[in-house]
Amino acid sequence: MTMIGDDLQQVRARIDKACADAGRDPSAVRLLAVSKTFGPEAVREAHAAGQAAFGENYVQEGLDKIAALADLRAGLEWHCIGPLQSNKTRPVAEQFDWVHSIDRLKIAERLSAQRPAHLPPLQVCLQVNVDGGANKSGVPPEEALALARAVAVLPQLTLRGLMAIPEPAADFAAQRELCLRAHALFESIRAEGIALDTLSLGMSADLEAAVSAGSTMVRIGTAIFGGRARKPA
Repeated sequence: MTMIGDDLQQVRARIDKACADAGRDPSAVRLLAVSKTFGPEAVREAHAAGQAAFGENYVQEGLDKIAALADLRAGLEWHCIGPLQSNKTRPVAEQFDWVHSIDRLKIAERLSAQRPAHLPPLQVCLQVNVDGGANKSGVPPEEALALARAVAVLPQLTLRGLMAIPEPAADFAAQRELCLRAHALFESIRAEGIALDTLSLGMSADLEAAVSAGSTMVRIGTAIFGGRARKPA
């Protein structure tokens, strides 16, 4: 097995243990491999080890990878997880399967209008700023329900849930407390009758806390691919 394959196996084992510790079914938590700054061959290697869903932070880098791996397209699921500007919505609507980072209605409306009719609806999450970090993307929690209601009715989108990137915390208890804020918001929106099934929460450093708090999708980069070698210009 390749190094990436070994690392994937270790991450899956961490997810399984976290689910066991939380009394959850491991099948309730999906693994999204965050492949930003790593080339198509790293994705190909991870796919060969059984990974299908990949997250990209930078739109152009993701588009280049999708093109380079066109032969695997039917077996790959591409998630745009980085901040999305208005001038980048069209290629994302045309090429990606998921978008995690919707934080305002204008972006959602553009994605819906630009999603090709022959493709399935784009699967989307709202990014929420659960801890109020001033420099972070995300809709404030108190505005999330109104945004969810507006996005849920757009024709070429399917609203799946929420995504959050909590501030780094010192230990498991502090990590879990931040993650529980996102889960509480997720449940409060579901209680209003909006059918959400995805809480995109948890990364390499805090996946155990996120799973304990109810995450259904963890976004793991470093623990699979290693440290970030570079950042695209």
